[in-house]
Amino acid sequence: MLKFTKDHEWLRVDGDVATVGITAYAQEKLGDLVFVELPSLGTKLDKGAMAATVESVKAASEVYAPVGGEVIAVNDKLTDEPGIVNAEPTAGGWIFKLKISNTAELVSLLDEAAYNALVRE
Repeated sequence: MLKFTKDHEWLRVDGDVATVGITAYAQEKLGDLVFVELPSLGTKLDKGAMAATVESVKAASEVYAPVGGEVIAVNDKLTDEPGIVNAEPTAGGWIFKLKISNTAELVSLLDEAAYNALVRE
């Protein structure tokens, strides 16, 4: 199940684990990424908390936790190759994985149709 936030994060939910990244729309607006600051393993995040930072030649942008949980994995490849986010934003360009603390928070997220309508506005 793929869900989205109004802040342009996506998450793929598998059981109680969410894989999180930024949307294709967000990476297009930022341009070529030159740096990704990953969260630390074991960090507990509340929904909406700043989790990571992505930087391009144009700007830096925060990546927020779409739901609360504990960081259980980070995409270390992005340290040396931040451009993976540009090339594969919803696949190999994932940023971190969360063990979701409250799956009820998922209901407030957007489905793909609602997110696409948001970015068209």
